[in-house]
Amino acid sequence: MYRIWFYVLVGLLIIVFLPLLLVFSFSQKTYVQFYWVARNLWAIPILYGMGCPPELYFHEKPKKGESYMWVANHASMLDIMLMLFISKTPFVFVGKKELANFPLFGFFYKKVCILVDRSDAGSRSRVYRQVQKRLQSGLGICIFPEGGVPEEDVLLDTFKNGAFKIAINHDLPILPISILDTKERFSFTFFSGGPGRIRAIIHKSIATDALSKPDYVSLKTTVREIILEDLEEHLV
Repeated sequence: MYRIWFYVLVGLLIIVFLPLLLVFSFSQKTYVQFYWVARNLWAIPILYGMGCPPELYFHEKPKKGESYMWVANHASMLDIMLMLFISKTPFVFVGKKELANFPLFGFFYKKVCILVDRSDAGSRSRVYRQVQKRLQSGLGICIFPEGGVPEEDVLLDTFKNGAFKIAINHDLPILPISILDTKERFSFTFFSGGPGRIRAIIHKSIATDALSKPDYVSLKTTVREIILEDLEEHLV
């Protein structure tokens, strides 16, 4: 019942606010308005409707209007709603194209997010061009660098390179986020989950303007260690 309620809630809120979502999703010029609707009228009601109130712990408050590369671990579909809750300043998700197949949600995901197709050799260059356009519009970028949700017994999967290469190429500060509890609240194991708090730790941003392309490896390692340390401390 808990899992069914999640999908009902996701779909119901999309249907209720469908006119607004449609109007604001057809142009990048109205993405800020789309983000506001998605955050305040969709993501936040889902989190509280699932009985999962967020608790945020800040090592650094993100600067209003600043564009960041938001980087977080990924354990649940609730992570999407939680990231929207964390940032009032609009960002754009970069994610795998398979999520576009979800009914209702997938339609808007395809229209407003930057999709990665790892089977297409030209996908990477298209992603970089789209990222540049969004940054020029003053938006941030959000990537789950594990490239998907890992197996249930994996605390933190290996990180892919894309987020860190993009951040260095665009002098974009990286903001590491450690997401706790979402796997326990709503994992991909069908008969699991339940209400409870969801914690997230927002770390100090890491400047990239003094880094060069080869530094992406050490940057990736640093960010992963920051997040892994939190997971090991609070979840193991």
